[in-house]
Amino acid sequence: MRSVTDRITRKWWAVAIVILALAGAMGVVSALGEAQRTAASTDALPVGSDSAAALQLRDRLPESEGSTAVVVFSKDSGALSPADLTAIEGRVAQLPAAGRAPVQRSEDGTAALAVVPVDANDATATAELVRDLRTTVKADLPTGVTAQVTGPAAVQADLAAVFEGANTRLLIATASVVALLLVLTYRSPILWIFPLLVVGVADRLAAVLATHTLAAFSIVWDESTIGILSVLVFGAGTDYALLLISRYRDELRSHSDRREAMSLALRRTAEAVLSSAVTVVIGLLTLLLSLFPATRGLGLACAVGVVVAAVFVLLVLPAALVIFDRWIFWPKVPREGEASLVDGHSLWRRVGDRVAAHPKRIIGVTLVALAVMAAGIGAIDTGLKPSDQFLKKPEAIAAGERLARSFPAGSADPAVIVTTADPAAVTSAAKAVDGIAGARTVKQADGLAEVDAVITAAPGSDAATETVRALRAALTALPDSHVAGTEAVALDQAEASSRDRLVIFPIVLALVLLALGLLLRSVVAPLVLVATVVATYLASVGASWWIFTKIFGFSALDDGAPLFAFVFLVALGVDYNIFLVTRAREESRLHGSREGMLRGLAATGGVITSAGILLAAVFAVLGVLPLVVLAQIGVIICVGVLLDTLVVRTLLVPAIAVVLGDRFWWPRRPHPAPEQVPNQGEDESRELVATPSPANP
Repeated sequence: MRSVTDRITRKWWAVAIVILALAGAMGVVSALGEAQRTAASTDALPVGSDSAAALQLRDRLPESEGSTAVVVFSKDSGALSPADLTAIEGRVAQLPAAGRAPVQRSEDGTAALAVVPVDANDATATAELVRDLRTTVKADLPTGVTAQVTGPAAVQADLAAVFEGANTRLLIATASVVALLLVLTYRSPILWIFPLLVVGVADRLAAVLATHTLAAFSIVWDESTIGILSVLVFGAGTDYALLLISRYRDELRSHSDRREAMSLALRRTAEAVLSSAVTVVIGLLTLLLSLFPATRGLGLACAVGVVVAAVFVLLVLPAALVIFDRWIFWPKVPREGEASLVDGHSLWRRVGDRVAAHPKRIIGVTLVALAVMAAGIGAIDTGLKPSDQFLKKPEAIAAGERLARSFPAGSADPAVIVTTADPAAVTSAAKAVDGIAGARTVKQADGLAEVDAVITAAPGSDAATETVRALRAALTALPDSHVAGTEAVALDQAEASSRDRLVIFPIVLALVLLALGLLLRSVVAPLVLVATVVATYLASVGASWWIFTKIFGFSALDDGAPLFAFVFLVALGVDYNIFLVTRAREESRLHGSREGMLRGLAATGGVITSAGILLAAVFAVLGVLPLVVLAQIGVIICVGVLLDTLVVRTLLVPAIAVVLGDRFWWPRRPHPAPEQVPNQGEDESRELVATPSPANP
């Protein structure tokens, strides 16, 4: 390892590494670009679900339109007049005729609707057709008559509008937040440029490599994948950079040669960064067990991103920093002979001394506080209604609400039955189900038929869910009959999300526990660290629920939010504990378990706090998109990272380690105290692996 780090920091090697890495990365980005794929109708559906089977059958219908839109015509006050209806019918006549239903007038006479096919199979084409449809139906209407477009196609179009330019906005917002926090952290007009440039290049390379990896394995990704990937690469990559630069600054205080200081700092940091990256990658790869194709893609893409970020921070960043002298830290340039973090009386050393003075009290108070925050979990409702998925209400949702005032609630988005059975028998069976207002065959060819069944219950309600269950039960006697549509998809997604949580949660914990055990070669320490991360997750979800309901007014938690938050929080939360305990273990070799933990806290407290605040802010950037699920994921991770950084890692873990003493590292035993180590120089003594000795006092 010494020979590797010495070579990375050598004068001409460093220059060559920086030039080749940056030029090579930009060359790959320019030459390959992000891989492209054609979206499929089942991308967002759980594998093996009834709704996925329905859409797979539906795709076999000749000239099967991708979706449908519903145009709602209404009047500001009063009923639609015959002249109004004539004008509306004339406007609808200009729309595509194939598959279009005639204009229907509501019983109260205040509204009319027309169902229009949207012949598109991806979000971009759907958005363009819906945009044209809205322009057409709104032109030259009678005075007082308005037209709005809703239905599955319109909802998909409004969702696509959310992601239009989203990756660029996320990238700009993320980079801006990182730059600002790096300037505040380093208080230098120069130093922040290096990690931001290195991580920025890593992010672009990660996006290219991730999408081509997904394409090679035929794994699905969607509009949000690259945006979340960028957030994670910037967050994790900058955290690793903060840890490396902090150790480099500290080593410059005891070394006159900056290359020697960086070589030692890199050796000391590499273990923590590589261990952290491996743990995060393991956690992310568990998402491949999900039933959702897009979730699998997100897990693999983010795993690729973390690997790229770690490689760039450990290879390119140290080479870039040693090219320049100490002045890059200006105005706070570290000088040889200054007190190091572990030897001074820093804020974090004082915090550690307070924790060591009353460890049991700290443990009790912290656990009670986390339990109080976690109490909110008992009140959580999951499953967002279609109208609650956007932070700002789009036209499709507003039109759906207007439609529900004059027509059966499910008119805009009926249940879609795709069958190989007799469509007449399917229609009769559907009409006999309680909660179905009507059913009609909309397409039939090649032994397949598509039947629309209108649900009377409000979209997203429990009654609508039960109607879908009853409809599926009524169709079991008919061969190969499957139900799709928004309500059916929501039911399948809720059940698949529940299954994912039951399967992935314990596997993530087991794999992370195993990784920590191999890293620390200990049993007790990994159990403590994983338990504290789980406590952080429960507290963050409980606290976030009160934020969602009392501040943002959200009615429920998205079905997928708990899984994403858990995987990210466990993987990233363990990071900070790894940073702390690896330094504490290093210090314990010379100073014993108790003092080693306090010195580890003093050395890493500042950088981990900065890293945690930065990571929390980066995930909060997901709120720039007006989509509730991303805002919820961002808030939960933001709260969890802050709790982990400021409370769990600062107070709880050190307090537990102080109480357990040498038992914290069991079955390993602490290394000799300083007076027992031969005088081989500071660097050599730190690397000495001594034989076990009796517990230090």
